[in-house]
Amino acid sequence: MTTLAERPDVERTGQGNRSGRRRSDRTTVYLLLLPSLLPVLVLSVFPLLRGIYLGFTDARAGRNVEVSFTGLANYRELLGDSLFWSSFRIGLLWAFAVTVLQFLLALGLALLLDQRLRFRGVARVLAVVPWAMPPVVVGILWRLVYHPDAGLLNEFLHRIGVDGLRTTWLGDFNTALPAVIIVGVWAGMPQTTVVLLAALQGVPRELHEAAAMDGAGAWQRFRNVTLPSLMPVIVAITSLDFIWNFNSFGLVYVLTAGGPGGRTMLPMLFAYEEAFRYGNYGYAAALGNVMVVIVVALLAVYLRRRLREAN
Repeated sequence: MTTLAERPDVERTGQGNRSGRRRSDRTTVYLLLLPSLLPVLVLSVFPLLRGIYLGFTDARAGRNVEVSFTGLANYRELLGDSLFWSSFRIGLLWAFAVTVLQFLLALGLALLLDQRLRFRGVARVLAVVPWAMPPVVVGILWRLVYHPDAGLLNEFLHRIGVDGLRTTWLGDFNTALPAVIIVGVWAGMPQTTVVLLAALQGVPRELHEAAAMDGAGAWQRFRNVTLPSLMPVIVAITSLDFIWNFNSFGLVYVLTAGGPGGRTMLPMLFAYEEAFRYGNYGYAAALGNVMVVIVVALLAVYLRRRLREAN
């Protein structure tokens, strides 16, 4: 029989065993997570930290090149670089135009696909085809469309008798950026459409029926029932679209590589040129760090708004 004097020792032993099991469970969890964390650390965290460090150095391309710490020198040079500010303005214009047009067209397409149309399933599949295509493939496809001699667009203009509108769409200073924006809208619209279509299907039909019984027309139902219900999703998808568009690289690089004359030089293209064409790794890393800060600030604004809505 266990005496009263022995019970505290037994309780302490039991607590010790439970603590040991908890530590063992935590160790097991960490070991199971390690295979998935290693790629993240190696491919994401380490390059990010390395890039932040290089932004404060004079690193250049070449073998056996000495790298020295320069502090904020790259950032001071960046503030006075007119090419950087030009790319920044172009990036903002690109991101804003593509995001707004994506949203407007995607909303119209989502409203259409939400109707009980014949072959609605096929139409929905076709609507997301551009989303499934890699940016490089999309860029090559649209380069063929915009080709000055054999392109579909110029051929169409020739067939309808308006040869005066034919031009080198991606090589003209006045048309290059609008042409690239159209491609960006076409490539990014499907994902916005899918999100808005899912949100539309979550709007209770009873609300529309009640509004219709009260005499509300289609536009009034959309403005007073559909749009308020979609507003949280609209804020979320447009915020994320703007961030994604502002960080665009592959699509525009394949289409114009930043030309002509820098008219489509987005910030990420500018950083790429500085790093891999001119070999200014430190300066390009500083530009990348600035872009990270901008994206983090945009995310902070988005998350703050989401938290306010949640509360």
